[in-house]
Amino acid sequence: MKRLMIAMLAVGLAATAFLVSAQASTPKLVGKVGPDFSITLKKGTTKVKTLKAGKYLFVISDKASIHNFTIEREKGGPKIEKTLTGTMFTGKKTVAMTLKKGTWKYYCSNHESEMFGFFKVTS
Repeated sequence: MKRLMIAMLAVGLAATAFLVSAQASTPKLVGKVGPDFSITLKKGTTKVKTLKAGKYLFVISDKASIHNFTIEREKGGPKIEKTLTGTMFTGKKTVAMTLKKGTWKYYCSNHESEMFGFFKVTS
């Protein structure tokens, strides 16, 4: 019985280490929306302009219940659209998303004509 418990503990620790390692190696993008009429997406301290296709962690800080953070691929393949924070949400949210090649837009769908940005994803 003791050996079984030790084996189960070892498997659990290995799985936890794998998950932490996988998350640590996924590039992080930081998005901010509000409290005024502004929206940004950065990798480190640099505004996102070009990314390589692959999986990313979007860490979104939504500071106003009148805004949201939506991302969509506009060109380069079938349209992909995902709302990362809803209009009534305020706070911080982390979302994993795989970006495919194309031209992408991030925006607040309530104020899209003034709150938006673009970036390209290459292979």
